[in-house]
Amino acid sequence: MAKKNYTLRELMAVVAARQLGDGKSVAVGTGLPLVAAMLAQQTHAPNLVIFFEAGGIAPQLPTLPISVGDSRTIHKALCTTTLIDIMDTMRRGFIDYAFLGGAQIDKYGNLNSTMIGDNYDIPKVRFPGSGGANDFGSLAWETLIIMDRHSPRRFVEKVDFITTPGYLYGPNAREEEGLSPGTGPSKVITDLCLFDFDPETKVMRLIATHPGITVEDVIKATGFKFKISEDIGTTTPPTEEDLRIIHEVIDPDGRVFPK
Repeated sequence: MAKKNYTLRELMAVVAARQLGDGKSVAVGTGLPLVAAMLAQQTHAPNLVIFFEAGGIAPQLPTLPISVGDSRTIHKALCTTTLIDIMDTMRRGFIDYAFLGGAQIDKYGNLNSTMIGDNYDIPKVRFPGSGGANDFGSLAWETLIIMDRHSPRRFVEKVDFITTPGYLYGPNAREEEGLSPGTGPSKVITDLCLFDFDPETKVMRLIATHPGITVEDVIKATGFKFKISEDIGTTTPPTEEDLRIIHEVIDPDGRVFPK
């Protein structure tokens, strides 16, 4: 087998970038999601509009910002506004994608970034909580989820706390709870594979594994039973140009991908 010239985190960023369409809009935080959005702009989606939670809209990003409040997020921006305006823009249906992650995820794409344990007041572990994650997952048309360290501890049958709703408890659940029809998680990108969600059951569905990873590897690393596509694919590795853009243009200081 040929030696890989890329890391799994680089592969995840590239796979995430490929989910973004040209002429669409995406709300991002920092880290891998922002690398993915910037890479999409530099490759197949030059007209992708990036929204930052802190208020920057469509900046011309010189290099990778270190936070949503970094001055680069408003560099030559189309507009500089506020968090409230960004969330309202999402509520009105103008943002196509939002990127999220979490400490736990279940088969319906519900995310937990609040606490671990069965007692909210005395948790085993307390996490930062929602921030804008609930708004992103509730209001954007599609939620793209990035989860590294794919393991049964993170991919669980039932999350300890729902910070961000996925498909909650199954088909039509989002609509029954007052969320807009047609919204919800669309893809889950991990360090092992790529999932989407079965359109009928809303259960996570394996559609591709990363090179060298088997379906059995994914099953062993997942704490719930997921659907398996009839046509399992293999994710396409980063190209040399993808890697050049990531390291020379997007992240030359090695903030996400240390040198």
